[in-house]
Amino acid sequence: MPDDEQPEITASMTETEQRALLAVAQEAAEAAAGELRARFGRRVGGVRTKTTPTDLVSDADLAAEAAIRSVLAQRRAGDAILGEEGGASGDGDLRWIVDPLDGTINFLFGIPVFAVSVACEDVHGTIAGVVLDPSRDECFAAVRCGRATLNGEPIQAPLRTELATALVATGFSYEAEVRTCQAQVVSRVLPRVRDIRRAGSAAIDLSWCACGRYDAFYERGLHAWDLAAGSLIATRAGLDVRELAASADQPAGVIAAPGALMEELRSLIDG
Repeated sequence: MPDDEQPEITASMTETEQRALLAVAQEAAEAAAGELRARFGRRVGGVRTKTTPTDLVSDADLAAEAAIRSVLAQRRAGDAILGEEGGASGDGDLRWIVDPLDGTINFLFGIPVFAVSVACEDVHGTIAGVVLDPSRDECFAAVRCGRATLNGEPIQAPLRTELATALVATGFSYEAEVRTCQAQVVSRVLPRVRDIRRAGSAAIDLSWCACGRYDAFYERGLHAWDLAAGSLIATRAGLDVRELAASADQPAGVIAAPGALMEELRSLIDG
């Protein structure tokens, strides 16, 4: 996408300031990735359940988030933080949204599809975001006023125009009742697209949409730390990212797709 076609975004922060925050996000993500690389493929301790018996957390999650918080304490001591494991802290004008290990189940089962997600936001929304894939040494990144990158090189999502040839990614809830509804949604979407993929990490899914490995992504029941960095990266790669409204039997969610596919795919998801 030419620079003059990038969506205009109002923001009070300069590009130089945004990129300085991006550098902090990258440093924090690398610190977490070091903890994960050291533990991946080995027996991980401290595994316990959170919201349901299938929603797990481990010592690896905690160590990775501690590494991120240590970097932020050194580089951005006055900022607020919202982490998946450590919750909210601080009350600064800027807030860091942190998922130290997106794809915990994959990580614990030895499946090399997981990521560190670190983003920074202000009153205008997300300023900078990084999704770091330690297994592939791939760093997806974006700032609010710039183009999305993969290992420093600009990326652009291929804007497919036919849903029938689109490869669509999704994810599923940890709650059995919600999964039942999600299975019904998949049964509507699958016959109308090229195929469905379920990798197990929303941050990876959004980043892979941004670089063209997938054409679109949707999922319900996600949290801010699942989405903050990946949504910015997908948007700055040229995709349309919108909220899926909550319904009587399903929580709110997100859909990322080329503009030409958005309404048709959204209609199938909403039923």
